[in-house]
Amino acid sequence: MSSSSDMSSQQRIAKVRTVVMQAGEDLRARYPILKHQNFIGASILAFAWMGMIGTALAFYLGYLSVWMTIPLIAIFASLTHELEHDLIHYMYFKKTPWAHHLMLALVWLARPNTISPWARRRLHLHHHKYSGTEHDLEERGISNGMPWGIRRVLVISDQLMSVYLRPIQMFKMIELFLEKQPEKERFIARLSNILGFLPLSIMYYGLCYLFVVYHGANMLAPVFGYEMLWSQGILDIMPWVNLLAVIWIFPNYLRSFCLQFVSSNMHYYGDIDPRDVIKQTQVLNPWWLMPFQLFCCNFGSTHAIHHFVVKEPFYIRQMTAKTAHKVMQEVGVRFNDIGTFRRMNRWNDIKAK
Repeated sequence: MSSSSDMSSQQRIAKVRTVVMQAGEDLRARYPILKHQNFIGASILAFAWMGMIGTALAFYLGYLSVWMTIPLIAIFASLTHELEHDLIHYMYFKKTPWAHHLMLALVWLARPNTISPWARRRLHLHHHKYSGTEHDLEERGISNGMPWGIRRVLVISDQLMSVYLRPIQMFKMIELFLEKQPEKERFIARLSNILGFLPLSIMYYGLCYLFVVYHGANMLAPVFGYEMLWSQGILDIMPWVNLLAVIWIFPNYLRSFCLQFVSSNMHYYGDIDPRDVIKQTQVLNPWWLMPFQLFCCNFGSTHAIHHFVVKEPFYIRQMTAKTAHKVMQEVGVRFNDIGTFRRMNRWNDIKAK
């Protein structure tokens, strides 16, 4: 057999796919329960929701502090993100539409600070076709390719900041995305991007901004010698807003920041061939990223595997990661290329102008 250095890019990609798919098949042969994919997906979703609800009740009844509640719920919510990603690729209940769409609705309710999963499906499948290019709206929307600074940090932390801080650039990115859509589907794609935040995400951000404005004004007003006079309606709903902030808003801020920080830096941008899967992503799992990985299901270590073998659910990727990493390293996938932070996610060094 020829060594990996003698292979073309497509041969290397095929080698990784063969090894990873075989590892998955071997795992299912060893543990037959893994063949029941629908059952496992539904069970993980039920576990995540029970964990979130149980933690929220423990906080409400006074058994958990704020500082325990937020990270615990964020960890459970991170499972629902991985399920959403699998659902986008029709890995659960493909032949049972009602169950499939119920799962999509529940994963969105668990983590509402994102575009709806039905709208995201189009963005994500497009991402696989045009990963690392200017047409990749999904990754560019979460800061991939941006220079580091306060603006990039804000875009990572809040999806709406991507629009607030760069409206003209976002308009151009959406137009580039639409340019690659079939002509008959462009209107639906545009409408999907506009309406994809309704209703859950708008509710989420409305509550979030109400919490920030209320408490921010109460802290700042006395500094300038004023006292805030709120309407009785606002005063009546704030205890509920405060509760939702702890059990719904802040856990998802923590979860999404960690995920988007890892994702936007493990994907390459700007100087790669989108057909070359080897250069689309790196494995990003240095020790200092462990706190981030905790809140995004070890995404930095396993997501690159998904670019080679799309149809494996996230829990299989976790279980076959050691085998996958070995062959990926052999064919030239990068591991812990920290220089990507300096290069604005380019594969090569940025040439001085």
